[in-house]
Amino acid sequence: MSERCKEGKYTEEEQKIGEWIRDLSARSYRGWKAFYHTREWKKKRTEILERDHYGCTMCRAKGKYTRADTVHHVKHLKDAPELALDDGNLMSLCASCHDEVHKGETRDGRERFSTPERW
Repeated sequence: MSERCKEGKYTEEEQKIGEWIRDLSARSYRGWKAFYHTREWKKKRTEILERDHYGCTMCRAKGKYTRADTVHHVKHLKDAPELALDDGNLMSLCASCHDEVHKGETRDGRERFSTPERW
């Protein structure tokens, strides 16, 4: 990901994408998940899996091969919808690594309590 993206400065095209996704999520009963049902996401997901040869990038970094079944947003969709379709913000992961990346989060993205007590 470029320094420009880290600073929150986006191109005009990225800003349009961000606006489109915010509008889509506001209008849909699916909320932010509506994006994952779009033609644009399905096409980009396939492109990223092909780019990474359907291999998990985290497992590959550890010297092993695991088939990837998920395309993960490095900067989460809710936090940076402008980068939703940016190749540099996307990586192929296996289910195990994807769970590891999201460890400690609930399904809605909030942080999970780390205490073992259950009320």
